[in-house]
Amino acid sequence: MDKAWPWLIDLETALLAAALLLALWMRPWRLLASGDLLSPLLGCLVLLPVLWALPSLHTMPLQLQWSGACLCLLMLGWPLAVPVLIAVAGLAGWFAALPPPTVIDMAFWQGLLPATLALGLGAAIRRWIGPHLFVYTLGRAFLGTVACNFAATALGQWLGHSLPGVDSELSLIAHWLMAWADGFMTGMLAAIFVAFKPHWLATWSDRLYLHKPEA
Repeated sequence: MDKAWPWLIDLETALLAAALLLALWMRPWRLLASGDLLSPLLGCLVLLPVLWALPSLHTMPLQLQWSGACLCLLMLGWPLAVPVLIAVAGLAGWFAALPPPTVIDMAFWQGLLPATLALGLGAAIRRWIGPHLFVYTLGRAFLGTVACNFAATALGQWLGHSLPGVDSELSLIAHWLMAWADGFMTGMLAAIFVAFKPHWLATWSDRLYLHKPEA
């Protein structure tokens, strides 16, 4: 991706380092003690690096990547999602033989920023709308993913990240459509997990969203 502002890579690196230190300070490994989140974590580490590396491994007219960061946040929670998404970017960079600046870009714009925006939006939804099943699946998982992914990519484009060989208007439309694809996938999987594997969602609580005692 083209970069208009040379200092942007330094800012991205600093923000990634600060987020990683904050996440590790929260001791996210404690979330793995029960073993419930081990499968989602391994799934993220296996599937997301391949999806993130695909645009660089194949010649594509539009170099678009499926993020999955909001789904990772819903499954793992922010403290655990941050190191996982950074590891995903590193693995994707290794698969596609990408230079370190591109890996840093990927970790920030595809991973950390949409996941952090989703965290803030989720807190706002719970505060102003309330904890309900359809608010979680439609608000946080579906529409929230669309909003957070598009906001992250639109901000990145405004700061100089543009798709190679594509004008800015077409690039923005492409990111908007990709955000909806990410939202559909995240919303569908979140609804399935709520129904069949609620313990795979660190951000889900039967007591909170279904108003019943947890088993």
